[in-house]
Amino acid sequence: MAFRGSKWLLLLGRQNTLAKVWRSRRGGPSLCWKRCCHWSTGKSLDPEVRAFLEENTEVTNSGHLTPEIRLRLLTPRCRFWREKPDLWPYGDPFWAIYWPGGQALSRYILDNPHVVKGRSVLDLGSGCGATAIAAVMSGASQVLANDIDPIAGMAMILNCELNHLNPFPITIKNIINTEPGKWDLIVLGDMFYDEQLADGLHRWLQKCIRIHQTEVLIGDPGRHQFLSHSIHSQLHKVIEYSLPEYTRQENYGLTSSIVWSYQPSNSLDDS
Repeated sequence: MAFRGSKWLLLLGRQNTLAKVWRSRRGGPSLCWKRCCHWSTGKSLDPEVRAFLEENTEVTNSGHLTPEIRLRLLTPRCRFWREKPDLWPYGDPFWAIYWPGGQALSRYILDNPHVVKGRSVLDLGSGCGATAIAAVMSGASQVLANDIDPIAGMAMILNCELNHLNPFPITIKNIINTEPGKWDLIVLGDMFYDEQLADGLHRWLQKCIRIHQTEVLIGDPGRHQFLSHSIHSQLHKVIEYSLPEYTRQENYGLTSSIVWSYQPSNSLDDS
């Protein structure tokens, strides 16, 4: 049975489990740029993991909003599109899907390089690393990619190689609810799939803005959990993109994805 069928639904359903992991993995104080986990090409990648990822993903730049960016993703031509999900030897491969919120953020950054040029950027919940890659391509002075899955970090390095970029720093930990670092811009896509996680993000992003005047951009295709959350009343719509047909099919009828600017009221409590 195809991954797009029961397996795709299973992976989407497991987002609630992933949300629990985000909530449970409390990191220590946020690291400064130079102290973040920095993986350089070929040096820190386990050869067996590299070989597995290269064998079981497909390099593609089609069917998405950013043909400029090549990525290793799970596609219908991959073995694990058809295999039993339990045979995948690592954590659920959320990083191997180019989610529509991340696509919108990446497209926006590539089309508007002034948004990141010369600025420090945190890509929160980076997944495949596409938005971080877009930031590097568009002239960001510093880029930090963050995820809780170490395999995602390894995939990001491979994706940097595909796009002829030196790997950016990658930190594998839950930094939500830690002391916020001083970033000019935080970008996050497709993160509002669980109410408790959304609440934690809301509070932490408020704190980042209050302490460091950080700008925040959020990408989301209009999922119910996002539209129904209180954060939605504090968002300004920046741009909406029509999703390519392939991405629509992957996401069960979602037709567009929006980039939002998060502008919380000064009166909100950040506790």
